[in-house]
Amino acid sequence: MNVILGASGQVGSAVVAALAEKQVPVRAVIRDASKAPELEKKGVEVRIADYFDANALQKAVEGGELLLVLTPESLTSDDVMGETDALVTNYREVIAATGIRQVVGLSSMGAQHASGTGNLLMSYKLEQALAGLPVQPIFVRPAYYYSNWLMYLESVREQGTLPTFFPEDLAIPMASPLDVAGFIADLISNPNREPGIYEVDGPQAYSARDVAQVLAEVLAQEVSVAPIPRESWEASFRQAGFTPDVTRHFVAMTQAVVEGKAQPERRGTISVQLGTTLNEYFKEQLT
Repeated sequence: MNVILGASGQVGSAVVAALAEKQVPVRAVIRDASKAPELEKKGVEVRIADYFDANALQKAVEGGELLLVLTPESLTSDDVMGETDALVTNYREVIAATGIRQVVGLSSMGAQHASGTGNLLMSYKLEQALAGLPVQPIFVRPAYYYSNWLMYLESVREQGTLPTFFPEDLAIPMASPLDVAGFIADLISNPNREPGIYEVDGPQAYSARDVAQVLAEVLAQEVSVAPIPRESWEASFRQAGFTPDVTRHFVAMTQAVVEGKAQPERRGTISVQLGTTLNEYFKEQLT
């Protein structure tokens, strides 16, 4: 049995759907019971557990052979790294107690850095916590998701502007979250999967200016880039409802991206290039 945490999220739900379509045994572990019926309609076994409750999580995972784990972001946390430490400790305990044979960790590009990367440290902590287990882990480090730009869709459509925290000509690795989910599902369903760190990228890097041009084409309207000044980052995150601690880590993560710390490591890792372009993704999502 393949046990998927984060099964109601963007990537996790797509992993579950892909495995169900392949008729690969899959169990979804979610925190919100109201989301269970939608998964059960796909023939997926569903269990409910708070990932911060080690006993509940152990019961939800028991009987599984492979476990997909992740570190979900919370915009309301008052202690991002403290909660991450608690979460990955639970993962270690549950894996040891249940006899899980294989672990797949959904990480992030930039997880190779031990400091100075804000929220990306959550992925670093996940990798470090699982690396010492008797099972050989697989880590998937995706590039920046195309879908992150969709949070600005209202501004794009109503004002013709694309806000960005990045310099408008800074090209960074990006990928479709659906491609990433498909890649993970293929890994899970492959009995000959190779342990290691997979750095997963799209066909090319894109800048905010590139994103604006693609949106302009897909939406058939003018779109200009509206860079958010560095001195306004904190206020922008706070206005979006982030707690002070979450804001601090998002600011640090954004700065890390600008400084090139969210690039692939390419040392002792496996490089994977996925196929969906930014244009194709936006057309699928917006038309």
